Amino acid sequence: MTARERFVRTLTGEKVDRVPFMKIFGGDNACRPEWEKEVPGLKERIDELLKFEGRYRGWARTGVHMDPTGWEEGEIIEEKGEYVILRRGEGTLEQRCKDRKAGYGRHTIEWPVKDMASWQEYKRKYLDPDDPARFPKDWPERVREYKSRDYPLQLTHRGVYGFARERMGDENLAYAFYDQPELVHDMMENYTTMAIKVWEKQVAEVEFDLIECWEDMASKNGALISPAMFREFMTPCYRKIAAFAKEHGIKIILVDSDGFIEELAGLMLAGGVTAMYPFEVLAGNDVARVRDRYPNIACLGGLRKECMYEGQAAIDAEMEKARMLIRKGRCIPGPDHFVLSLASFANYRYFMERLREVVMTTAPEN
Repeated sequence: MTARERFVRTLTGEKVDRVPFMKIFGGDNACRPEWEKEVPGLKERIDELLKFEGRYRGWARTGVHMDPTGWEEGEIIEEKGEYVILRRGEGTLEQRCKDRKAGYGRHTIEWPVKDMASWQEYKRKYLDPDDPARFPKDWPERVREYKSRDYPLQLTHRGVYGFARERMGDENLAYAFYDQPELVHDMMENYTTMAIKVWEKQVAEVEFDLIECWEDMASKNGALISPAMFREFMTPCYRKIAAFAKEHGIKIILVDSDGFIEELAGLMLAGGVTAMYPFEVLAGNDVARVRDRYPNIACLGGLRKECMYEGQAAIDAEMEKARMLIRKGRCIPGPDHFVLSLASFANYRYFMERLREVVMTTAPEN
């Protein structure tokens, strides 16, 4: 079987010889800067060295632009010591660190959408599904590659909640659910409609394996909105996504959200979602519990990345957990985010080589 076949069959609960060995987090040849000092040239060959399967995280994206397009050029408004105040082209006002290595590097001061009037102008200017800039110039060449690929390929959705939060900010959006519900409905539904129109152009030329939606809508205390709010505002959009997937033979709808997402998994499942990740362990997630509670939700990630700086004994213990999760079925285990800076390359390599050994010698028991 190919990595593509194993990915789909694992996450849909079909018979499979083994699960694919995928990094889950980090792009092509993802490598911490410190590791490059330890092993010169590593950032050019780490994927080959560790024998990761698939492309990118294991499954690949197309390069079709699914965010707002047509922005004007941004401008620096003010410089304040270590920071600059920047107005991005679509209106977001940001404070950015001049040294991008210092912390996360940016903080939003003002969001572009505040009310229905600003949203109407925003979507008119930036959400044209027919903007030719959405497709990379080498799209025909990519299509030829995709038709003979052996790795899974996704259609991308920038999130039902996720899209709205990136236009309004979490706090403003929280108020808007109550004070401006028509605005929230329109933002979520309009973006999903736009995404589907762009997907239609892609599925006309390429067969896809999954739709991935980025949400990041939970903290360690759970989802940032109530179940009632989810059902009212988000479920209709997910049902549209699920209907599109069914029409085009796409078996997997995967949602990416940080935080404690076990309760969210049930709401997502009811809306048509079939898989979630990364199930951060320190947020309280337990993939074995999720699989027992929601047998039809597949899981990716779920391993405690912190073990990578605790030493080989801690890594070995996490590998026993990985073996157990594989046997439960519908699970591709991996770190619940990319490795922390505290982890040496030697420990990261040991983690991944042990995980590959577990993957190669363990099969789902479904």
